[in-house]
Amino acid sequence: MKALLIDDNAETPSMKIGEFPTPEPGKNELFVKIEATALNRADLLQKMGKYPPPKDASPILGLEMAGTVESIGEGVTAYKKGDRVFGLLPGGGYASYCTIHEALAIPVPFHFSFEEAAALPEVFLTAYQAVIWLGELKKGETILIHAGASGVGTAAVQIAKQLRQARVVTTAGTEEKCSLTASLGSDLCMNYKEENYADSLTDTFGKKSVDVILDFVGSPYWVKNINVLAMDGRLVYLALLGGTTIENMSLVPILRKRLTIRGSTLRNRSLEYKINLTKEFREQTANLFAQKQLKPVIDSVFFFFFLNEAHAKMENNLNAGKIILTGM
Repeated sequence: MKALLIDDNAETPSMKIGEFPTPEPGKNELFVKIEATALNRADLLQKMGKYPPPKDASPILGLEMAGTVESIGEGVTAYKKGDRVFGLLPGGGYASYCTIHEALAIPVPFHFSFEEAAALPEVFLTAYQAVIWLGELKKGETILIHAGASGVGTAAVQIAKQLRQARVVTTAGTEEKCSLTASLGSDLCMNYKEENYADSLTDTFGKKSVDVILDFVGSPYWVKNINVLAMDGRLVYLALLGGTTIENMSLVPILRKRLTIRGSTLRNRSLEYKINLTKEFREQTANLFAQKQLKPVIDSVFFFFFLNEAHAKMENNLNAGKIILTGM
């Protein structure tokens, strides 16, 4: 089958069109013709050799897809040939075909295109896990979502607002991105390039006013995050894009405020974990997607020939929402 592969002969890591063995569906698996996939920062790390795929996963990049079921493996009962599905992959999305366990596949809402459906699985399942499972956000609490205009950020804003009626605060790097988060339900957005978000939060909502924080940045935000967290606050790390080392860190606030600090990646979770997450996510959000109260946020759509340009856009932080790849 046709696939987009890492070009090991290039001076700098890049992608090329090539051929790769077509997968075959195993027990309880669907064989899917991929109509659209989406970019994630994990793809950029894997391309650089910094994020190897889990054991037994496809070495091809791509953590999500939307497409049409071509055939089914032994034991499949939930889907048939011709069904439109989308879902989370451990790898293999940058290709013409993939296999996926039937319990990880989700029916494409009737009013969604393949491009819209491909923008959902990685960011919404990651956001649901972070906000509901790890952050344990309760109804009416306050959540601070850094990188609010990113793929996971835009999904987290919607989940926090629609499922928990939370007060949502975001950070972003431009006024346009702040406007986007506001349109999704953010009650306050702070441009981190122009203001100190901790000071702005304190001025607006008072000291120690945040119950949950989702952070993708890491060490540069540590002190400010700890300062704004309320008693019994929860800090969830999903990435460490800004740095990994904290010097002269005091543990006292963690003890004094009874803080919980957690970190998570989704790709290397067990199949059972992902199945349970997918099942609960479907149950809690199906009606919201059908009523368009939850929606994908798409920055741009690239034909597969222009994957390197799409990667460059993400590398330079120029996207707000998901970058979609189609035409495979």
